[in-house]
Amino acid sequence: MRNKGLHLNMTNKVVALLSLGLFSLLSSMSGSSTNLALPSISYDLHISNLQSTWVVQVAMIVASITFVLFGYFGDILSKNFVFIVGGFVFILGSLITGAALGFLMIILGRIFQAIGFSMIMANSLGIVSEEFDDNSRGQALATVSMFTTVGQIAGPAIGGMIISVSSWRWIYLINVPLCCIVMIFSLKSLKFPHYTLPKLMKSLKGFNCIGEIIFAAGISILFLSGLYFQHGVHGIWKGLILVILGSAISIAAFFQDQHAKQALIPIRLVRNVKYLMSIFILLLVMLVNAMTNILLPFYLQSFNGMSPFYSGLIMMGQSLAMLATTPIAGYLADHKDRMKLTIVGLLILLLSQIGYALYPAKVNLVLIMVPVLLNGIGIAVFLSPNLAITMGSVDKKVLGVAGSINSFARTLGATVGISMTSALLFSQLLHVAHITPNTGMAFMHAFSNTLWIGVLVNVLAVIVVIARKFITPKTAK
Repeated sequence: MRNKGLHLNMTNKVVALLSLGLFSLLSSMSGSSTNLALPSISYDLHISNLQSTWVVQVAMIVASITFVLFGYFGDILSKNFVFIVGGFVFILGSLITGAALGFLMIILGRIFQAIGFSMIMANSLGIVSEEFDDNSRGQALATVSMFTTVGQIAGPAIGGMIISVSSWRWIYLINVPLCCIVMIFSLKSLKFPHYTLPKLMKSLKGFNCIGEIIFAAGISILFLSGLYFQHGVHGIWKGLILVILGSAISIAAFFQDQHAKQALIPIRLVRNVKYLMSIFILLLVMLVNAMTNILLPFYLQSFNGMSPFYSGLIMMGQSLAMLATTPIAGYLADHKDRMKLTIVGLLILLLSQIGYALYPAKVNLVLIMVPVLLNGIGIAVFLSPNLAITMGSVDKKVLGVAGSINSFARTLGATVGISMTSALLFSQLLHVAHITPNTGMAFMHAFSNTLWIGVLVNVLAVIVVIARKFITPKTAK
């Protein structure tokens, strides 16, 4: 049984859109602020720094494994059903994580958070694509995407503010009352189908369990490679071996899935070149964006001695630029050529990356802020039309899986960006354990070289997006 789509009136559409956006914001913010809380978590729960990294890693692994799975469930059952259940699971996970008394409890809480996050993100884009037609879809998708990206970018800054005045636990506990309020509006605005257990089991009959297990193994190994890349040159070879092994197993899972009786990823998506190119471009953009988000704290705090509070304010400039630009970009995505808009967005992003690579050794607020603001504008101008192209190029029956793969590409791009940046930066600083002002120009050379590689990745994204324009049918908007 496939979800036929329970269409909403305009008032409910607006409320539903805000609910989708706010849930995406809160869940993304909670995840992105966790890195900042690791030292406090390690001290408070009496666990080692190495153990504390699993608070981040386990959530990323679980979310990545289950994105496509819950997108598939959304198509088979109901996107609204999976989304709302995911909201409750995320609230439960936030409560367990915030109240954790030890390592196992916080890991359990993060697993629940990740499952809830995955259920939310895998279906939010599909719900929007079902409820909004092509003339308004761009702005609606831009709104949800804006909330998600702002949550990811602003999370560390807001998390830092919370930790500076209270316990790290409030990074998670604050989600409980806020998400409960959003959930009330979600239940009122989104039609929630009711299922009995026998009906659920019948609907999910034929699910490719073996393929999901193989995929889970591959993605887990792929993500674990990041633990070695973070050690710089000493862990590069071990990291590369895990990347190759994890990629091979993940690809094997894909081929197994395509031969299964009921594939998780429908063949129509695999053959949709326009959709696949859009997903690949998104992955490249998220990779480049992650590179700058990782490097800026090293430059501002470690090398130039700026406080976390002020560096957080500078980095929030990207979020503010996105907030200001996204409504305009969403409107343009519904009224102008989307292909051309994605090219413009990537060119603006390219200018910002060049600006980052040319940062001076000493802090100059003008030279620092211009690339930060251009970054936010470029991301906003790119994401809105690219999302509309991505979700508008697929059949309505597979919107859940299509949206979940989009979310998976965002997460994978960011993760690869983090691992790649760590490897590139510290492989150039062989004998540097901690970056300080005394590191001198060696850091600036490594910083600049790493960002120029990001510029090259951005150029590749521009080439692919231009190629997409020429190979897609002329009728495509």
